[in-house]
This record gives sequence, C-alpha cells and structure tokens, in this order.
Amino acid sequence: MDGQTATSLLLERYPEYSTTTKLDDLRATEYSYLDEQHHVYLDYTGAGLAASSQHNAHRDRFMHATFGNPHSSNPTSQAATDLVEHARARILRHFNASPDEYTIVFTPNATGAARLVGESYPWRRSSRLVLTADNHNSLNGLRQFAESSHANTAYVPIYDSENVRIREEDVIAALSRSTVYSPRTWLEKKKKQQKGRDGTRTGGGRRGLFAYPAQSNFTGVRHPLSWVRLAQSRGYDVLLDAAAYLPTSTLDLSELRPEFVMVSWYKLFGVPTGVGCLIARRDALSRLNRPWFAGGTVQAATVGLNWHLMEKDEAAFEDGTINYLSIPDVTVGLEWLSSIGIETIATRVRCLTGWAIERLLTLTHSHGGKMIVLYGPASMHDRGGTICFNIMDTNGTIFDERLVATESAQANISLRTGCFCNPGAGEAALDIKGNVLARLALARAKSYQDFLDVLDVPAVGAIRVSFGIASVAADVESFVAFVEETYQDRIATKKNLTPRARC
Repeated sequence: MDGQTATSLLLERYPEYSTTTKLDDLRATEYSYLDEQHHVYLDYTGAGLAASSQHNAHRDRFMHATFGNPHSSNPTSQAATDLVEHARARILRHFNASPDEYTIVFTPNATGAARLVGESYPWRRSSRLVLTADNHNSLNGLRQFAESSHANTAYVPIYDSENVRIREEDVIAALSRSTVYSPRTWLEKKKKQQKGRDGTRTGGGRRGLFAYPAQSNFTGVRHPLSWVRLAQSRGYDVLLDAAAYLPTSTLDLSELRPEFVMVSWYKLFGVPTGVGCLIARRDALSRLNRPWFAGGTVQAATVGLNWHLMEKDEAAFEDGTINYLSIPDVTVGLEWLSSIGIETIATRVRCLTGWAIERLLTLTHSHGGKMIVLYGPASMHDRGGTICFNIMDTNGTIFDERLVATESAQANISLRTGCFCNPGAGEAALDIKGNVLARLALARAKSYQDFLDVLDVPAVGAIRVSFGIASVAADVESFVAFVEETYQDRIATKKNLTPRARC
C-alpha cells in the first residue's frame, strides 16, 4: 500500500487524525533526527523522545548560569535550589494538586518512587498489600517488603486472557477478603501456609496498601481510576503507577486524590533520564517511616549517641544530593507538552494505535491463515497507545520474539520484545496457567534458561510496539510492510537465536 493510499484510508477510519497535523510539522523540525537516520521508532512505552528545543534549553541554561549543590546557601547553591523548587511547583500545577495537600519527592525513576513507599510503609502482621496481576515488577517487588513484616499479599487476577482485563468485582473481593491469589503467587501462598499465617485482619486502622497501574505497560489496557476511591473507601492507601499513562493523559489530583503517584519523566518527553518522582499526599507521607537515614535526609545526627533527627516532608525522602542539574529539564518538558496540548498527542496516538491494530490483524499468509495473534483489546475502548502481539508462521507456530528483535533492528526499527517486566499480564496473555507454574515448586532453577526449561511452553515473550508524540502514519505503514514482507509464508525456526538472559 503506498503512502497516499494509506493516509487516505487512515483519515477515512479516523477523521479526527486531521486535527493533529501540528505533530507532522514537529516531526519534520523538532524530531527531524528520526527521518535523517531513517529510523522507525516504536518504543514510546519504553521511553519518550526529546525535541531539539528541549536539548537546546538544557544547553542554554548552562551557558548563562552556574549551579552548585543545593545543600548550601551560596549563590550557585541558591540558583540550583530555585530551579528545583520551581520544578516542584510546575509539577503540582500539571497535576492540579494543591501544595498544601501534595508534595513532590524527586527519585531516580518510578521504580525509586515505589521503593520509597514499600520500604517506609507501616507494615504490620495484620496489614495487607493488594496488587493487580497486571503490574510492573516495580510494584510486584513491594511484596518483599510486606512479607518481611509478616504482612499478607493478595493478587487480583486477570479474568479475561483475551483482552487481559481485570473485573472490578475481583478488585472488591481482593480488598475485602483475606487472600486472593493469581496462579503466579502459588509459591508465596505455600510458604505462608507453611508458616501458619492466614492473612486475616486482626488490627484496627488502615488495612494496607493497594497498588496498580493506570495503564498496563504490557497491553496498553487502562484500568479504572475509580479504583482509587474504591480502595480508599475500604481503608487502603493507594499507590498509582502512572508511568505508562501520563505521556498521553493527565491526572487531576484535586479530584482523584490518591495517596501516592509514581512517575518517570523520560517516559513523557525523553529527557531527563535518572529523574522521576513520587507525588505524595502530605498526610500519607507523614505516616511513612524511613528504615534508614542518609545525607540530606536528616537535620542532625550524632555518633557518640545513637540519635538522629529526620528532615521534614519531602526532604526526609530525598537521599543524598538530588539530580539538581537535570531536574529543571522537567519544567522544560512540561512546558513543551503544554505548548502542544496533551489532547492533540492523545488523539494522534489513539488514531495510529487503532489503525496499526487494524492493519496488523488483516495480515494473512497466502493460504489465508492469520499472521498476528494480539494480546489485549482490539478496540480503542479504555486502552492506550501500546500494542502487544506475536507473529505466527504459515503453520500457526509463533516466531520467537528474539528473531523479530534481531530482524527488526536490522531494518532500523526500534521496538520492544520480551515480557516487559510484567509477568502477570504475560502469564495471562500467553496462557501460562497455575499447573504449569506449579512445576517451579519442584524445580531448582539457577538461571533464567532453567526457569524457561521448567515452564516448557510455546511462547514466553511477545512483541510490543507503541506510539507517541513524534509518531506519524508512515511509521505504521513501514512496520506493517516489514512484518508482511519478512514473515509472510515463512516457517519459524529457533536456529542461531541468542540465549535468553532475562525477561
């Protein structure tokens, strides 16, 4: 299909795409490096891309000022402090959050934000950590903190393996009952049974923590934001993972009011890397208790006496010296998004995602057999700009995603393969059931390959493409053409594949 025909069909299916032509102009100017490099970038869920003007702003800032460590009161320190505090205020405005109610804790990334909550949360034996099976490992890892305090962990299962969605009634059940386990937590359940713990609620006060993603990084499924109030009404604090959601949407914290939100800024606009944040309600932050202190987090400490006095509010959670040279780039990025309009970006991504799904699902081999198996919803209802799938050969066998990774890279296409640090969604999508996972209880896997050998399933990974601020219709057509030309009527093989080192 030539470019003109493809664009005409796209506009016929998604006429609102015509309202986003501003982004075509920006692709040709601010993101011109993509076309200059003949690069098809399809990994916006992995990382956003930065505009040339963002890089220029960073350079200009250093050409006209000098900055020093904020933990001082000299002129260079004050210059850095002013820009950091300006960034905090700008973030709060972006989320419509009152500085009287919320504060910003700068972290290395969204994972760092999750860890702050997990390690500092007031766990007790009667506490409960409730997670959705569709969660990034940054949230799955919270169960280690809960378990070390003898708290109970419950998972809300994925009921619909085709669309990879979670039912609200299962969320309610998980928040209400003592234990709701997905197959993936079979081993944890057995360990707790052996220790004689039943996870029942015995104490008063808050029941625990509910953590879930606003948007799945595996399938692009958007989970209801109404679950925030649902969990709070049942006595839980809420940690909302907004990393995959925010590049094309906004959160109004004056209405939503979760206790904690985790953010990685490079996901939104490419730079800065190494800067994320925990957006925390002040009342919830005051309930956290750091298990250690460090430079920057204490007002005073002594060696002759085992005593220290923690800093107040966000300062007690920002270990050492924050990334004060890069944090101002968050302000630049938010202003850049504001100048374009997040709704314009959302419309562009919605149209291209829907069009890409339709184009991929029409691909067939010469005998009529389908080439694509999609994981997640085919419609654009309650989903974002992430598409997860595998490619089938002429016999219906799935091509190993490692082969696709190698061959797409050779075609100068950037996409993502694997399980995307989201084992729960992967297990549901790839139909890896509890009886298969139960083999792990008897195995002694010493490597990731040992783990895969124990599972012995047709596929353990998938392909993920995603769209963002600099995506254009030609990116979709280039990728669809690559899939058709490379895999149509081909037989899958596992020869010469690189060993798997991790998921």
